[in-house]
Amino acid sequence: MAGVIPGLEVFLADPPAWTEGAALGLLSHPASVSRGLEHARDLVARRLPGRLRVLLSPQHGFLGEKQDNMVSSEDFRDPVLGLPVVSLYGPRLDPPHEALAPLSAVLVDLADVGTRVYTFAATVARLMAAAAPLGVKVVILDRPNPIGGLQVEGNLLRPEMASFVGPYPLPMRHGFTLGELCRYYNETQGLGCDLTVIPAQNWRRGDYFDATGLPWVLPSPNLPTLEGAVVYPGQVLLEGTNLSEGRGATRPFELFGAPFLEPRRLLARLADYRLEGVILREAAFEPTFHKWAGELCRGFQLHVIDRATFKPYRTTLALLQAILELYPQEFAWREPPYEYETERLPIDLLTGDPAIREGLEAGQPLAELEAAWEGELQEFRERSRGFRLYEE
Repeated sequence: MAGVIPGLEVFLADPPAWTEGAALGLLSHPASVSRGLEHARDLVARRLPGRLRVLLSPQHGFLGEKQDNMVSSEDFRDPVLGLPVVSLYGPRLDPPHEALAPLSAVLVDLADVGTRVYTFAATVARLMAAAAPLGVKVVILDRPNPIGGLQVEGNLLRPEMASFVGPYPLPMRHGFTLGELCRYYNETQGLGCDLTVIPAQNWRRGDYFDATGLPWVLPSPNLPTLEGAVVYPGQVLLEGTNLSEGRGATRPFELFGAPFLEPRRLLARLADYRLEGVILREAAFEPTFHKWAGELCRGFQLHVIDRATFKPYRTTLALLQAILELYPQEFAWREPPYEYETERLPIDLLTGDPAIREGLEAGQPLAELEAAWEGELQEFRERSRGFRLYEE
């Protein structure tokens, strides 16, 4: 089978007729590259000279340099093309009218990681909502879901828990590419956007990123590896706790721990959960920044040995419940603010339903928690099929 061709290259190989004379914006980040590692900004400027008018950036910045959440990126002028770079992350989360109104279309080339709380899709949803009344097209230059498009997992976000880490109902691991997800949001939320998706070529839904032949460029500073992306749909929940999720260490999200954890005691408790597809290897690290900076954290590195049976969301829920039971005095849920939300608990924004936290605190069996959301998850599985652009 031929390697995957990203939507960026498909689009530029034969630009649609409407691009003639069009004024274009580009929403991108460092992972917006071709198979030859050329950036979308340079390729679009070369193939469609004079059409690009503005560059837009998501969380972590156009240059990908902002490490943490709620670290704003400033607007600046791109030294290569001399174009304005407008940040869509910070106190301003929506594209400003003056940047969007003069455009014919915005091209979107972002590497997503198949997890509801990853904020790039929320940025694109806000872009779509703002573009609709202006008649500005949004064109998704699609890329594969790096953790595959077959497996879905988790409860659906409750509408009252909407935030920047989950604007609309969706399970934590949703199985969509970014283009598919934007089609889903556009229709189910009535965004009314003039939306076009340019699919990647030769991708099959069951393929993880390492089967695509594409180069891996970290989509955000704390997902440097595909292995981190595989565990991320669960381990991202640790952002809502006082446990280190490995920020400030060399393998974020794969590593986790805290000074108060006793790995072997925790591992003995986890034996009752019968976690599949993963080995928890005892590990220690000292974060260079973020939680527990400079302190020795004991915990584990997650090694996924069977992607087909591994359930990242269930795995981290089991970790949290075991730690709640063993360390009731030391463990704590993180307090707001989180992702520009100042009142609701970060863990509730991340799970999308306070009942998940309450169930963990009460020691409710995970099988019962999963059974409670299985019906809505099955409905999502069926509904999502209508938005798929890629075969199995």
